[in-house]
Amino acid sequence: MIEPAELTSKLKQAFPDAEIDLDDLTGTKDHYEARVVSAAFEGKNPLQQHRLVYEALKEEMKGAIHALALKTYSPALWAQKDKK
Repeated sequence: MIEPAELTSKLKQAFPDAEIDLDDLTGTKDHYEARVVSAAFEGKNPLQQHRLVYEALKEEMKGAIHALALKTYSPALWAQKDKK
């Protein structure tokens, strides 16, 4: 288990500019959905973006996090999404 605040902090360390929205999907603090908007994702495809997130959370993914659903966006893509 990992507390949502701790997970958010870990993501902020890896992506200081990020806008992060985190949901505990089951209430068990080990199944999360995260939306991460960061300039670090600019020019990268979704697989590359997800790999960056998984790399930032590699220790947590070994046990504290059982499942992590990701939605990742560059700021430009997120701005386009808002207009739709």
